[in-house]
Amino acid sequence: MVSRNPTTSSEIPLCVDLDGTLLRTDSLYESTLLLLKANPLRVALLPIWLLGGKAALKREIASRVTLDPATLPYHPELLAHLREEHAKGRPLVLVSAAHETIVRAVARHLGIFSDVIASDGAQNIKGVTKRAVLVARFGEGGYDYAGDHPADLEVWSGARGAIVVSNDAGLARRAGSRVQRVFTSPRRSLARLPRAIRVQQWVKNLLVFVPLLMAPEARQLPLFLDAFLAFVAFSLCASSVYVTNDLLDLEADRRHATKRLRPFAAGDLPLALGLLLVPGCLLGAVLVTLMLPRAFAVVLLVYMIVTTAYSFRLKHVPLVDVIVLAMLYTGRVIAGAAATQVWPSPWILGFSLFFFLSLAFVKRYAELYAMREEQPALKVRGYYPTDLELIAINGAVSGYISVLVAALYINSDRVVGLYRHPAMLWLICPLLLYWISRIWMLAHRGQLHDDPVLFAIKDRESWVVGVLIALVLAAARL
Repeated sequence: MVSRNPTTSSEIPLCVDLDGTLLRTDSLYESTLLLLKANPLRVALLPIWLLGGKAALKREIASRVTLDPATLPYHPELLAHLREEHAKGRPLVLVSAAHETIVRAVARHLGIFSDVIASDGAQNIKGVTKRAVLVARFGEGGYDYAGDHPADLEVWSGARGAIVVSNDAGLARRAGSRVQRVFTSPRRSLARLPRAIRVQQWVKNLLVFVPLLMAPEARQLPLFLDAFLAFVAFSLCASSVYVTNDLLDLEADRRHATKRLRPFAAGDLPLALGLLLVPGCLLGAVLVTLMLPRAFAVVLLVYMIVTTAYSFRLKHVPLVDVIVLAMLYTGRVIAGAAATQVWPSPWILGFSLFFFLSLAFVKRYAELYAMREEQPALKVRGYYPTDLELIAINGAVSGYISVLVAALYINSDRVVGLYRHPAMLWLICPLLLYWISRIWMLAHRGQLHDDPVLFAIKDRESWVVGVLIALVLAAARL
């Protein structure tokens, strides 16, 4: 934070912009995403509303959604400064191109603004128009103004003093000698992009290699290349879904202990970038899919439809949500088979379904356990804290059934033809029983805070179990 020519008069009103200045987000994008979350088909109405002008568009959106100001990401240093000025008795005015219902809601929530000037559906209060409104009310040089955008240069030209909220040093220079203070925002960096598209979650898509790993006779380089392309396509497709989820769940994520730190929820990346990432990742997935068999495209399309339904509705339906998650994991195995034309045994698919159903339950258990500690009466995705015991029973039973399926597979005729020493495979069962029991014990103790798959990647004991299983499989083949 840089200070220059600090304000000396508390009688001059300080007018403060909302989007990008007081808020580390854009209220128009926020409210549009709420609109689409409630009804995705309303996207067709946006260009129609825009024909009446941007102010009319904001009015139509604001009349259909309610933005919760308590969940919005504010600029902490600027807000602290405004509270200090308010305590001194200085009049503060919230001036924004956002619709007046949103601006008034923010002003009421903060309780430090004496007045509000905002777009009303007929007039868009921005740039030249904002300057004219402020000069008409306070006179030329009769106000100070805090802004963040080149469009605010026009507003600053009619102000006595300027407060610049930006990391762009050039903007402060262009504002000239009026600049009293510069607040630098927490830096928005593309280094946050990998976290936004959840690169760490791509490890789940390694399941597309399972059909090849379980069929030694099919381990050929061209097939592994096809499986790799399937991995890339699935990862890009999954990233578009993750970004969509994050954009639609902004308010819920901001109430969560850890999810509030996600790039879009925290305001570390602009929402406009997220809206570009969704179609961009999808387009990349489509281009890669063109190099694979048509069956893979069908599987990927079904995956996309199901995940979209999950994002908008199914994740809020208890029990359906975990079953869908288990199916999506198993769908990755089927996708790998479709890409390589090497189809896995029904035993493998059965094991995958029950195993990942257990992990889906443990993920919900961990989320509900954490929220129970913070807000005991809060419902999480349709589940109540009183459901914890039932979730644990369902999850543990699903995990043990997956081990039973593995045991039946070991005893099948197919295994005898694939392994020289199939009896050694029985050692895998106690290893799986240990790992499943341990992860549920950690969840029960409140020590599991990650997605269980990501937890396993970082957990030393999980790696030991994985290596031991790999050694057993290798020894059984020798």
